[in-house]
Amino acid sequence: MTYKSDFLNILEERGFIHQCSDFEALDAKLMEDVQSAYIGFDATAQSLHVGNLTGIMMLYWFQQTGHKPITLMGGGTSKIGDPSFKDEQRKLLDDETIETNMKHIQETCFTQFLRYGDGENDAQMVNNNDWLSELRYLDFLRDYGRHFTVNRMIKFDSVVTRLERESPLSLLEFNYMVMQGYDFVELARRYGTILQMGGSDQWGNIINGVDLGHKSHQLKLYALTAPLLTTPDGKKMGKTENGAVWLNTDMLSPYDYYQYWRNVDDVMVGTLLRRFTILPMSEVKRLEALEGQEINEAKKILAFEATKLCHGETSAKEAESTAQKVFEQGSVGDDLPSIDIPKSDLEAGISALDLFVQTGLAASKGEVKRLIKGGGAKCNDNSIGAMDFIVNTSHLTDEGYVKLSAGKKKHALVKVA
Repeated sequence: MTYKSDFLNILEERGFIHQCSDFEALDAKLMEDVQSAYIGFDATAQSLHVGNLTGIMMLYWFQQTGHKPITLMGGGTSKIGDPSFKDEQRKLLDDETIETNMKHIQETCFTQFLRYGDGENDAQMVNNNDWLSELRYLDFLRDYGRHFTVNRMIKFDSVVTRLERESPLSLLEFNYMVMQGYDFVELARRYGTILQMGGSDQWGNIINGVDLGHKSHQLKLYALTAPLLTTPDGKKMGKTENGAVWLNTDMLSPYDYYQYWRNVDDVMVGTLLRRFTILPMSEVKRLEALEGQEINEAKKILAFEATKLCHGETSAKEAESTAQKVFEQGSVGDDLPSIDIPKSDLEAGISALDLFVQTGLAASKGEVKRLIKGGGAKCNDNSIGAMDFIVNTSHLTDEGYVKLSAGKKKHALVKVA
């Protein structure tokens, strides 16, 4: 589909569009003048993660096409917690922790992608605690609560999932969708914001705000969501056996961030190049058409470009250089401790506990178990999450070896005899 606005055309071409409340009207509105759009982010940790990147990139392109992005931090709603698709109540945070988290997120995550300032289309970070903490409960119920029906709210997927699993859903969490809807109204009134964006799992919450704005103040607001990204096995992108893939260098090194993208599944490369790089689409289409061993070149470019966007070109070059030294340069690889294993043994599979001891990366199986438990044991830079992990020929790299790592500095190669 072709639009009049550059923003929607870019999102369409790069695979960001799933649903919109009114494509035609939003397209026309974006052609009038500078518009404001926002995405809400939790303040529950000191960093965002790869799962937040889709939203960040939507805001990036919004700013690049001349509009004003708003990063709404859930300083108020983080005290409650979004119940969406979670089986347990989220731990409640105090004000000091939330404030610290927000500061770290802006400094280490947002500023890598967005330009903040006082210009017409400069990004702005807003805290919803500024208005949520000032609400008078009875006044709020009278003015806004009457526009929400429990009949509709209990049909939302986030609520249905919890009820079907007979997981507790507190009144506190049930109010989250009301608070999120009210956020949209407040941003529209304070900043003229017309658009809320997010993942497809947030559609119900976003539409709440669109409806509330219309019913309470006759505002014309819009909703736009992107498809959720999942790995071929159905898991959410951005999760590993060792936890989240953080955007903050203090929580995940640029090298490990680079390796995350370098090791994605082949079938994901085209989609990830479109979403998480700013390469011209002509180059993206060339790379996603590569097949066989050539797809590894596309993965290297994906890893470099994604790391450059998040951590800067210098960090991306350093990560790329380190990866080349460890994996590709034979002279360096030969310097690493290595053992030769009969091909038949590797085909049958060998316990990681045994291999770590044989390569000298650990003195005993007990030490290996502690490494695994602490997330320090890796196979080809992917964390080994299970004590019964088996290494076999499927783990051989294109260069014909398996790389084992104990922490960030100790490595060894397993080669076929």
